[in-house]
Amino acid sequence: MKRPAHSLVAVAVAALLGGCSLIPTYERPAAPVEADFSAHGAAPAGAQPATADIGWRQFFGDERLQRLIALSLENNRDLRVAVLNIEAARAQYGVTRADQFPGINANANGTRQRTPGDLSYSGRSTIGSQYQVNLGVTAFELDLFGRVRSLSQAALAQYLASEETRRSTQISLVAQLANAYLNERSSDELLALAQRTLKTRQDSYGLIKLRYDAGAASELELQQAESLVQSALSEQAIAERNRAQATNAIVLLIGQPLPADLPAPRPLSEQGLLADVPVGLSSDLIERRPDIRSAEQQLRSANASIGAARAAFFPRISLTGAFGTASSQLSGLFDSGSLAWSFAPQISLPIFDGGRNRANLDLSEARKNIAVAQYEKTIQTAFREVADALDAKGTYDRQIQSQQTLVDASRRSLELSDMRYRNGVDSYLQLLDSQRALFTAEQSLLQARTQRLNNLVGLYKSLGGGWEENTVAAKAAPPTSTVQ
Repeated sequence: MKRPAHSLVAVAVAALLGGCSLIPTYERPAAPVEADFSAHGAAPAGAQPATADIGWRQFFGDERLQRLIALSLENNRDLRVAVLNIEAARAQYGVTRADQFPGINANANGTRQRTPGDLSYSGRSTIGSQYQVNLGVTAFELDLFGRVRSLSQAALAQYLASEETRRSTQISLVAQLANAYLNERSSDELLALAQRTLKTRQDSYGLIKLRYDAGAASELELQQAESLVQSALSEQAIAERNRAQATNAIVLLIGQPLPADLPAPRPLSEQGLLADVPVGLSSDLIERRPDIRSAEQQLRSANASIGAARAAFFPRISLTGAFGTASSQLSGLFDSGSLAWSFAPQISLPIFDGGRNRANLDLSEARKNIAVAQYEKTIQTAFREVADALDAKGTYDRQIQSQQTLVDASRRSLELSDMRYRNGVDSYLQLLDSQRALFTAEQSLLQARTQRLNNLVGLYKSLGGGWEENTVAAKAAPPTSTVQ
């Protein structure tokens, strides 16, 4: 039996009212990077939380640094701006989403007007009055082709992108503060090293001065000892300046002066200052790193905007209507017979616009292609940051080991040089060179340790760590890899 014609019409109308979407089907672009980080020194590891799930309280073992991070998350202005940007994006999404629903307004108005006699049909001047009370809908668009929904989805993606940007801002803030703190600790330890070296050289200068006064040392030896003292004073001044500037950087990041009750710092050479960093697949990086997720939301927003640009080629139907009462007398507004209503649908079909709609569609598609390129670049940048940190990890370990051996050898060389000088075997120049070599080796060792710790902080950040305060329990996941 054939379906009645009115049933087909009803189905067609229902389909139109249900609306359609002209947004292209979204497909995540393929990641232009390797599948894993095995080529960069990451070895397979057992089940454990991903780096993004490791809380910064568990990663940073120094209680002083933990306290500073907590203060920065409370007071930092950059993070505050990121939070306010989220609120702005959320409000903008609310404004755009509201266009999907009719706005109903209650209106009341009155008009009293005098018409001159030469404009009146009766030839006499008249005074007329009109009063109305109604509920009305103004220019509500029937979103048959999904234009408004496309704009709403684009705004939602922008809002979600701002959320991810806020996460990225916090992760960067935690890493910046950790690096500033490590630089302060390094400057502090360099200052202590310079002070110890200065004390040693001053004592040596005192002995040389006594020998010079007794005629047992030459003026050249005295001047060489003096040069070592002045060199140590210069190094001490540099360390003091660097420490003060590092402290200023911390104060800026925490948004307030340093509290007086901060816990005592831990030495940079102490074990457990930073935790191990597990490294997963590149697909895990894409899923967990907030700047990549933000770039993908920007891509989704650009994709949704294409749907709005396509819908502009089709008719736009809007409805305006009102229902209420009207009367020439204010007292008769709600009397029987005062019912008034109006209904004014409007349809607009683009016929000729000088190529505006075509240009808008081309612009939307171009912006999507830009968003794809930016998304792929963000992935490549993230992958490189992880790879660089992994490649540096092993070299820093070897560098520190070699540098420690150099320090030990330089210290023994200084002891032997001092003995040979006191016994008259070597000149003071040999002792001077040994002192300089030891100081340089100790400086290099401390700098290498600082660089290694900064590199681990960078690896933690590049893998999305720093968002959680405390470690999230490990979930069932494919095998990952870890830094060995």
